[in-house]
Amino acid sequence: MIKKIILGLLALILIIQLIQPTKNNSDNNTYHISKKYEVPQEVDAILRSACYDCHSNKTNYPWYANVQPFAWFLNDHVTEGKKHVNYAEFTNMSIARQNHKLEETIEMVEEKEMPLTSYTYFGLHKDANLSDEQRAILIAWAKSQMNILKATYPADSLVMKKRK
Repeated sequence: MIKKIILGLLALILIIQLIQPTKNNSDNNTYHISKKYEVPQEVDAILRSACYDCHSNKTNYPWYANVQPFAWFLNDHVTEGKKHVNYAEFTNMSIARQNHKLEETIEMVEEKEMPLTSYTYFGLHKDANLSDEQRAILIAWAKSQMNILKATYPADSLVMKKRK
């Protein structure tokens, strides 16, 4: 009986390996944040190492992304991340939304909510473990971009409209 259960579980594990989610590899950067905003090399390096895997159109997948159920978890993680902010689609949003997303970036980095601890568990993605200095650089950059928006656009165009 136990032998049948083990064989059944092994068969199930093998079968689920055939169900692979679509990978986030379009690398479409038509509306990338760098098309409109100045992104210094230092900031770009931080965004690449700590943000873009979940918040862009190109994810660098680890080896375990081909193993189920980990691939499903990663796919869900990336999909959710892109829903919150996708830096590769950034300039395709309204100015108010761009301003809001910069504000959220500041908040999430300040409160150390990003990058997620699940992204850096067990030494995975070591480069994404941001130092206080890297956090300060990213925050200062986002604030400077918000200041540029504030100087360029009328104040009412930078405020998200309340949903009814």
